[in-house]
Amino acid sequence: VQVQASGGGLVQAGGSLRLSCAASGRTFSSYAVAWFRQAPGKERAFVAAISWSGDRTYYGTSVKGRFTISGDNAKNTVYLQMNSLKPEDTALYYCAASSGRTIYSSSGYEYWGQGTQVTVSS
Repeated sequence: VQVQASGGGLVQAGGSLRLSCAASGRTFSSYAVAWFRQAPGKERAFVAAISWSGDRTYYGTSVKGRFTISGDNAKNTVYLQMNSLKPEDTALYYCAASSGRTIYSSSGYEYWGQGTQVTVSS
């Protein structure tokens, strides 16, 4: 399966963005889909994940209550709605898909998109 992230951009603190992760080649069924982010000089960090059944969602501590992950089976796309953005949310955001049980560790994800840049100005 190929995954492609889009929707990044420049936004002021307090603003919102919605990222999209589209799958091609195969459907997202039976995969968990996650968002990770990496800021310059920092390690890649878990942001959020969703089981493809959509019945379970997971969030990193720093984004809980501000970000929402959701999926659209018909469009084979996962979204990350980001509200109340802060300058510390600035990073390259990646989406990834996993056929295994790993949720929080990036090493458990087999398929990665190219990343989309999110920049939050103060």
